[in-house]
Formats: sequence, C-alpha cells, structure tokens
Amino acid sequence: MLRFLQQRERFLAALVRPLVWLLVFAAGFRAALGLSITPPYETYITYETYIVPGLCGMILLFNGMQSSLSLVYDREMGSMRLLLTAPLPRWFLLFSKLCGATFIGLLQCYAFLSIAGAFGISMPTVGYLAALPALLLAGIMLGALGLALSSFIKQLENFAGVMNFVIFPMFFLSSALYPLWKMAESSELLHDICALNPFTHAVELIRFALYAEINLMAAVSVFLTAIVFLSIAIWGYDPSRGMKRK
Repeated sequence: MLRFLQQRERFLAALVRPLVWLLVFAAGFRAALGLSITPPYETYITYETYIVPGLCGMILLFNGMQSSLSLVYDREMGSMRLLLTAPLPRWFLLFSKLCGATFIGLLQCYAFLSIAGAFGISMPTVGYLAALPALLLAGIMLGALGLALSSFIKQLENFAGVMNFVIFPMFFLSSALYPLWKMAESSELLHDICALNPFTHAVELIRFALYAEINLMAAVSVFLTAIVFLSIAIWGYDPSRGMKRK
C-alpha cells in the first residue's frame, strides 16, 4: 500500500482503462444498446450511468490481479522465501496482502467516481457512502481470486495467459457492460454463464449499493466466493504441499 502511494503514475494509469470505457466506448454503445427500467433504477438511465458500477468492478478486478502479479515476481526473485520465514501465520500474511490491495482498489474506485461525477454521471449522495462496504467486499473477493491464481502460477510469463483466459472472460461475461436480460435475448446459455459468474454478483452488489439498496443474494454470493478463493490461496501457499514446486 505504501509502495503504491509513492507511485502516482501507477494511480493515474489505473484510471485510464475505465475512463476510456466511460467516455469513449459508452458514447458509441449508447445508441446501440437500449436499457429498460430494472432495479435499482426507477427511471430510464443513460448507458454511461449503467456501466459505472461495472467499471468500478473492473478497477477492483485488475487491481487484484496486478497485486497478485507482484507475488509471482517476488517468488521468482526469491524474496518470498524471506517473507514466509516471518513468525506469523500464513493466512495472516496473505490476508494482510489482500487488505492492502483492496484499500488501493477503494482509492481508485472513489477517484473514478469523482471524475465520473465531474462529467455529470453522478449517483445519489448517500450511495457513495453505502457503496463502501460493497466495494470492500467485492475487492476482497477479487483480490482473493488473484491470490488463489498466483499460488499456482510458477513463472511471471504465465500470468499473461491469466489475463486472456480468466480476467477478460470474467469481465465480458458479466453484467458490467450490458444487463443480463439483454444477453438472454441472444443466447440463454450465455445468460446462464453470466448469471453464475462471481464477477456479475460483485457488480450487482456495487450497483445496488450505489443507490443505497442491498442485493442480498449478490452479497451472500460474493461473501461465500471470497471465502472459497481465500481458502484456495492459503492451501496453495501451504509449505507442506510445496509452494515452490520443483
């Protein structure tokens, strides 16, 4: 976390991707994608407003993956061995790493929401505060996913495959860019896949929270998924099974 706060360029770079989607892609998709009145919205909204929660999820997703990438690098450089010799429980080390990464994601999300508000894409005032626990829970889940993946990746070069086969499918096969009912119009199978995607539940949790509402099913799904991912990460970094496979 302290390392990130000293790297202002990294903070700004993390905002470029969601801002491009918000200000460029949304302008082109606005005419092509019609939106109906669905909860938590009580009236018709612009496409830019719809994708803001999904772009917050994108920030948390990519931040969690980037944070886990540093673990793969540390393992290759050998500094991970020194860290793991500390007289602290393994779960505590991983959870501390997870908390630091999540806090960074929260800073990025609120910076993004501030910029979106400056462009006229704002949410109810109380929603910004209500979204904090939702963003925190979603960030922990997505960060735990990154930790779980990093425990099975041996080399830094293999992390590029994760981007193509895990991150991008999770993002595009979700409700981040288009509502699920829109997906059902083209393919029921794709709709079912999107509905089962943990990232979809994270996005919907954030979406409802920004309007000071709670999506209980999404909250329970994100919480349970976070426990599963974190358990896999702790098991993956268990020295008894050989964290560094030979």
